Amino acid sequence: MSLPDFSLKEKVAIITGSSKGIGREIALVFAEAGADVVVCSRGLDGSLEEVAEEIRQLGRHPLVVAADIRNKADVGKLVQRTVDEFGVIDILVNNAGLLFIAPFVEHGEEDWDRVMDTNLKGLYLCSQTVGRKMIEQKHGNIINMASIRGIAASQERAAYCASKAGVIMLTRVMALEFARFNIRVNAIAPGWIKTKINEPLWSDPDIRQQIEAEVPLGHLAEPRDIAATALFLASEAARYITGETIAVDGGFLA
Repeated sequence: MSLPDFSLKEKVAIITGSSKGIGREIALVFAEAGADVVVCSRGLDGSLEEVAEEIRQLGRHPLVVAADIRNKADVGKLVQRTVDEFGVIDILVNNAGLLFIAPFVEHGEEDWDRVMDTNLKGLYLCSQTVGRKMIEQKHGNIINMASIRGIAASQERAAYCASKAGVIMLTRVMALEFARFNIRVNAIAPGWIKTKINEPLWSDPDIRQQIEAEVPLGHLAEPRDIAATALFLASEAARYITGETIAVDGGFLA
């Protein structure tokens, strides 16, 4: 094993939901490792352009695309623009996701559909469309963002838990079907991560103390902890790993 095994030099990666949080950090870590990166979100906001500029400063080539992953036509345009620009798609990171919190009996149908369409249908559309290109290439690597809440239930997160459990099973099915084409598929299941979406919780000292008491390592993860795991799975260092879900949770599920 050597450092070149962790290199993504001359690779092309699409990362959904990459304007902030975990997706942003994965985009930057991949660029540090040598990849050209396609960053996308539903809209072309300033934060997405900021990520692209940071990628340029790392000496890599970014492509910025606005795409709603819940929409098949948008996903098709995302993939086509990537192929037109780079000619190949080596890595897909299905990171875009949505969290909805409410008691199960208060989950409205629209709330349920929004979560499922983003967390599961969007992943299906992206993986299927990119997967066809990877089959033509006879190589590829897909990394899905699951959650420990797809393994361990949590109150008031019915749609989220169900969607992430679906991500884990879909990862296994895709890994089985794609293996003969030299395409690996794995998932990451983060625990408590210090991101903007969780800020109302970890910024409250009392709530943060309760959260950290549940984590054997005693602290929340940073987005870069997830990005480092994604880099491992995307690299040749993980070339014999497929169909797995790696929990990055500080020992929460132990």
